[in-house]
Amino acid sequence: MISQKGLRRVVIEPVTRVEGHGKVSLLLDEKNHVKQARLHIVEFRGFERFVQGRPYWEVPVLVQRLCGICPVSHHLAAAKAMDMLIGADELTPAGEKMRRLMHYGQTLQSHALHFFHLVSPDLLFGFDADPKIRNVIGLAITPKYKDLAVQGVMLRKYGQEIIKATAGKKIHGTGAVPGGINKHLSEQERDVFLEDIDQMLDWAVAALELCKSYTRDNLAKLKDFGSFPSNHLSIVREDGCMDLYDGKLRAIDADGKMIFDQVEARDYFKYIQEEVRSWSYMKFPFISKLGPREGWYRVGPLARINCCDYIDTEIAEKERKEFMALTDGKPNNITMCYHWARMIETVHAVEKIEQLLNDPDLQAGDLVTRGERRDECMGILEAPRGTLFHHYRVNEQDQVTMANLIVSTTNNNEPMNRAVQKVAADYLDGNEVTEGLLNHIEVAIRAYDPCLSCATHAIGRMPLAVELRDAHGELIDSRSKGA
Repeated sequence: MISQKGLRRVVIEPVTRVEGHGKVSLLLDEKNHVKQARLHIVEFRGFERFVQGRPYWEVPVLVQRLCGICPVSHHLAAAKAMDMLIGADELTPAGEKMRRLMHYGQTLQSHALHFFHLVSPDLLFGFDADPKIRNVIGLAITPKYKDLAVQGVMLRKYGQEIIKATAGKKIHGTGAVPGGINKHLSEQERDVFLEDIDQMLDWAVAALELCKSYTRDNLAKLKDFGSFPSNHLSIVREDGCMDLYDGKLRAIDADGKMIFDQVEARDYFKYIQEEVRSWSYMKFPFISKLGPREGWYRVGPLARINCCDYIDTEIAEKERKEFMALTDGKPNNITMCYHWARMIETVHAVEKIEQLLNDPDLQAGDLVTRGERRDECMGILEAPRGTLFHHYRVNEQDQVTMANLIVSTTNNNEPMNRAVQKVAADYLDGNEVTEGLLNHIEVAIRAYDPCLSCATHAIGRMPLAVELRDAHGELIDSRSKGA
């Protein structure tokens, strides 16, 4: 614990162009040397308590209310958990492929939103640019970037329409049910999507080229910007292929050495633990055998490309090889390369959507299956922001008695804090604090595409302090609970 006596506090509140509410606090001495830098999550979401007592079949619809940006991820992770609960160990072809289509639509719309709306203003105008223009409106009114802004909107719209067609609504749909899905994709819906798929792929590839060129052109600066060696975690198929919907856990260290591989969803808690720290509502996950100091890891697009052996779509695999060549085939630990990796996944999502749209299983066959009932269940998938864990226990009355969610952004909690600390030390230490320099810290946070509202939950008591003051601000009395 650092004594705050004699130190000046600088606060970035709120952190902008991210989903949810967070702040960064810096402690500076009289010479502006950074003594402490932390990312604080200042909102609390109690969904692990809210679902207790509810019937299990409500959970896939209920938990997605955590967020309006990535509800599909929670919808499907919870549905996958409930598949295990009712013994649906293998879905019908129509059930699984409709869910996959929904998931890739979610990946497309989320990545498009993040890159075009939230990140590209930093890359195109500069980290120090005037904040009045450093935003998506600035893109739209700048002739050079007007078309790019439109493409971002249209890519996201396409992904949202895929979600609507598979889940019933663009936000908080009801498509996935325990054991499968509740509808087929009609031929008319399929044909409408196929009309625009080539255009979506062209725009996605163009955005990837933009992001790749920016990274290469600025590599000297970006290589150390908020970067550090780290472990990486994701799910992969049994053959090591990237799979965003289903697979088994793999973790590697900063040099590519395997920490563990092919861990089943039901065994995740034997390998992953969570640490609680007093200054954040987000927990700090770590790999059990390495401990909290050495076992933290990164998830998301960068980790997925580092962990997988290959991607099973043509353009994305070619781009993955080029991406890995940047670090001579070893894991890429450059934080700003999250964007490049994210755009490879965007192309991959469009390619997978096209494959699925041409699959006749989406128009026919059974939608739901079930088997032998269990009382504990887990569902894991790769949300746009990283690996997402849902874990539930259900009693004989079909009521949820325990829920634990390890959300993508929670997995990235320690890396984000380290990125904040490193950028603060490299750019702010000893310098006059300006808006542009503070935005450097936000740029590092945005690389992870955090969803702060999804990630906030706590173990133990919620501290409560009440103070009674008079009209002059003098303290009359105070009471505290759980502090």
